[in-house]
Amino acid sequence: QVQLVESGGGLVQPGGSLRLSCVASGSRFSIATMGWYRQAPGKERELVARITSSGSTNYGDSVKGRFTISRDNAKNTVYLQMNSLKPEDAAVYYCTMNLLFPSRQYWGQGTQVTVSS
Repeated sequence: QVQLVESGGGLVQPGGSLRLSCVASGSRFSIATMGWYRQAPGKERELVARITSSGSTNYGDSVKGRFTISRDNAKNTVYLQMNSLKPEDAAVYYCTMNLLFPSRQYWGQGTQVTVSS
């Protein structure tokens, strides 16, 4: 069973930065596609960013150019660097792991990001 533990959320002013981290248990991190999703109150969950095992990335349109996803396979950790934060970025951010053969998806418990002055 995989466990994902997020950290780094908190309160930040508009225009500020935060870095989220997600540590995964188990031995399959390096072959997994890792992702970050977010969900704000009253809104659907949306993809923020994703990184494959080979390092290819893709981002949600609303965060392109401001957020950067990266991974450190030696530490079983995926990061989300968030810059130029806006009030609309406020949400619970979830880390995900996607594996193949067999197909599995795991979710972390989420970390709250609040953007407010």
